[in-house]
Amino acid sequence: MNEDQVNDIIQRWRDTQEEDLKLDDYQLFKNLGSACLTEGDGEQLLQFVQDEKNQGILKSMGHVLLAPLINDAVKKKKNLNHCQAAITHLIKTCRPNHLLNSLLEVIEDIDPGAISETILALIPHLQTVLLRLDERKAAGVGLVLSALQKQVSRLPVPYTQQQVEADELGLCRCCTALAAFMKPFTEEVKRKDRNCVTTAEDEELKTEILKFCMRSLREPLLEAELNRDRKSPLWLFAVEIMVTLPAITEPLSGLLFFSSQRKSTMMDSSQTNESKACLAYLLFVQLITIDSFPAVFSPVFVLQCNMEYINHLLSRKKESYLLKGLALFSKSLENIQDNSLPVSLLEQKSVYSVSQNLRQLLTDCPMQHLRESGLEIFQLFINKLDAEAKHKFFRCMLKTSSHAGVESYIVKNIRNQIEFSMKPGNANKWFLGTELLPLLGLVLCLPQGAETDLLNSMDKIMESLNLLRYVLIRDKELRSNADVWEELCRIKDEYLKMLRVCISISRAYYSSELKALKEDQKLKAKEARDAARSNRLVKSITVKHEKVSNMSPEVQNQVLQSALVTFDLMESLIVRIEEITEEKLTKLN
Repeated sequence: MNEDQVNDIIQRWRDTQEEDLKLDDYQLFKNLGSACLTEGDGEQLLQFVQDEKNQGILKSMGHVLLAPLINDAVKKKKNLNHCQAAITHLIKTCRPNHLLNSLLEVIEDIDPGAISETILALIPHLQTVLLRLDERKAAGVGLVLSALQKQVSRLPVPYTQQQVEADELGLCRCCTALAAFMKPFTEEVKRKDRNCVTTAEDEELKTEILKFCMRSLREPLLEAELNRDRKSPLWLFAVEIMVTLPAITEPLSGLLFFSSQRKSTMMDSSQTNESKACLAYLLFVQLITIDSFPAVFSPVFVLQCNMEYINHLLSRKKESYLLKGLALFSKSLENIQDNSLPVSLLEQKSVYSVSQNLRQLLTDCPMQHLRESGLEIFQLFINKLDAEAKHKFFRCMLKTSSHAGVESYIVKNIRNQIEFSMKPGNANKWFLGTELLPLLGLVLCLPQGAETDLLNSMDKIMESLNLLRYVLIRDKELRSNADVWEELCRIKDEYLKMLRVCISISRAYYSSELKALKEDQKLKAKEARDAARSNRLVKSITVKHEKVSNMSPEVQNQVLQSALVTFDLMESLIVRIEEITEEKLTKLN
């Protein structure tokens, strides 16, 4: 198309009313603008845009030039200054509703490799367009925020301090820009609330801002490492969100502890829980806006409400979620008096789920620092339970944990509670009276009978024997109830009898394996060694979830020797328990 033809088309557009323009006209206008930019004629396009004679065309069709202009500006070619000047002129000239639709299309079609650059270029113009809207402003704000957050959520969240400082993909800059973008709309809501002149449109704007805040809590703040000692851009964004919520008359206590129809329809329940979990973490752990939180809520009430969010965080596998869940659990327990939480608390579904998720973290999580933190909080929770609640919690853990390490930790706590109950003024039926018996029945038992794997159950068995020895030494309080003592002795005798059988079978088996291994090592030919090992039963032994057959001969030897030493240690404890029993009977007689 030559220059004369282009001039004829432009003249026709000048003489045509907007309602008479066709879709082909819009597309041709966009193509001509794109061609100018492609050929490096940004200055010529700017002159056309600023020409007074073309303002009518721009008012009708200028918005279609935004996409090519913004894409060119993002690429930062030699047309940059001309593109920015043209965009600014179009934003002032075109109809705001047309501009909004075009800008939303630009957001939808963002190049995945230039997400942050495009958003940062768009946000100032989006704000100007929305502030120009006379009608349906709230709906426009909602559409823009939703579209922007959809694209921002595609950016990876920087986790380490170095990643935050580098901000290579621009998430931190986008969050800072989003916070600045929101300010005039939040201020508008606050001003109208102060003047008590809110309309349905104002309430809709509040809802859209609330949605934005809740989505921001879920993405990216839930995945970010937030630390009040390091005022990172993401920390400042979190502060901005927490300050905005009360500013739009959304009390944090209402969002966390009470639900409303408006809030429940914002997102699905899973997303809402994630947002609220992050909100609870920022409020109670990082203490953002805690000064404005009502002091009327008791620590126990706060714990009960937070359990749902703690459970949601601990049920996830991401480190950032688990860290926040553990920190929120710890803070929620901090202000509760020891030995005060009632057994009714354990009847809440969320509390049971939290305890199971915490148990799973202790046994399955590959990250040591999380397991260590989890164990500290596990003990803190136990300390806060009253005697009856401890008793029920211990029974639950012994029945469901299926892990010798966790069970041994529970047995150790049971011993501590028995010792505590023996002190003056602390006596109770749960750890000294009849209720102790069902608990000891779970401790002093071998569920697989004679086939029990003693090595994998070693932690619990050793702790159980130590508990039994302690009870027999400190027998005075328990002997005062003849029925309790008689039943305790019956449980003890059955347990020790079965344990002796297990030790005898296991020692014989491991001794034969050790003998076979030593004979195997004497064979000089490697093929003969391999053939001998492949036919032996050692391949079926598993120690701490690792098959012995996968180990080197030297390690196999160490494992088998260690097993025999462990059996000797168990038997020595059994002998000592029987000696204590005999000594006590002699004294009584």
